[in-house]
Amino acid sequence: MATPRRVLKAAEAIREVVGMAIITDLRDPRIENVTVTFVEVSRDLRHAKVHVSVMGDQQKQELCLHGLRSAAGFLQQKVNARIDTRYTPRIQFVLDQGVKHAMEVTRILDEVLPDEPADDDDPEPPPSEPTPDPTDP
Repeated sequence: MATPRRVLKAAEAIREVVGMAIITDLRDPRIENVTVTFVEVSRDLRHAKVHVSVMGDQQKQELCLHGLRSAAGFLQQKVNARIDTRYTPRIQFVLDQGVKHAMEVTRILDEVLPDEPADDDDPEPPPSEPTPDPTDP
């Protein structure tokens, strides 16, 4: 079993390698607008779940995920060249819904909370009254 520190370092290395390989090496037209958000690695370093965020509708997300799954072997080779372990982690891609959930929460809050009136008409504060000088008769 690997130490928690080693697992975290492996997860970060996998995130960097997979993220860069998606941008620079993959030529699959299905794979576009992808961001690797985070990676979970098992304690024995044999399995890695790569969480990705894909911009677009549900069909584009599924298509991109299918393309990433078909490129998993190539990406595992890239990871193998970067990290030195007995076994190369088996990569599994998972769609990260965090951004979608955050946008949904924002939309709901915008519906529920009342709009605050903006005072853009009067950007300057009113002039203050001069204080009387006590030495002035």
